[in-house]
Amino acid sequence: MTRVSIDLNADLGEGFGRWTLTDDEQLLSVVTSANVACGFHAGDAATMRRVCALAAERGVRIGAQVSYRDLAGFGRRAMDVPAAELAAEVAYQIGALEVFARAAGATVAYVKPHGALYNRVVRDAEQAAAVVSGVLLASPDLPVLGLPGSRLHEAAAAAGLPVVGEAFGDRAYRADGTLLPRGQEGAVLHDPTEVVERSVSMARFGTVGAHCGSPVAVRARSLCLHGDTPGAVELAHRVRSALESAGVRVEAFA
Repeated sequence: MTRVSIDLNADLGEGFGRWTLTDDEQLLSVVTSANVACGFHAGDAATMRRVCALAAERGVRIGAQVSYRDLAGFGRRAMDVPAAELAAEVAYQIGALEVFARAAGATVAYVKPHGALYNRVVRDAEQAAAVVSGVLLASPDLPVLGLPGSRLHEAAAAAGLPVVGEAFGDRAYRADGTLLPRGQEGAVLHDPTEVVERSVSMARFGTVGAHCGSPVAVRARSLCLHGDTPGAVELAHRVRSALESAGVRVEAFA
């Protein structure tokens, strides 16, 4: 029987100037892929350079976490950005991170939208196409990490880009496989034991319980561990340990 494998990714470099949010160094000892903020929702040049150097040193893949231009709202506010402008801004963010990845002896290995943009491109075909256009401006073959079945994945696949499905152990799902919006009660799960159990279930069996109680299929190659939640490092260690104990091989997809 083929052994199941899963990638562990985390949003890193989400500070700005003297303000820090994620424990990048500790999380980089657990994850296999790092979604590095590219300066639009968080992050700055010095932070990007530092995180890329740390990731390359540990053999962790570097991904560009692209966002709407929204530092004040941490990229979580709904915005209407013209398609051509969004495509240019996505390419700009990837290019900025690529400079620091190459300086560290690595390269940008994939792209993942953040926050409001991530949720928007699940259903919005025009914004999804704009993101893909931006990715293509930067590189003709970068994998796109996102929600399975999303408009983003449809657009990326149509453009010939590899797509990688992502799951969330600490987020509640609707019955259709989309995430329950953060503004709704119960959208973010805080019980570490529950998060660990859901993570193992998604990795091994491709299913998880939806918010309504029914099982929902989750076709994912990568599991997101949010770095900005309390106790993130300890939880990340618990998730990885549980996965490995369950016979799941933890390795990067890119």
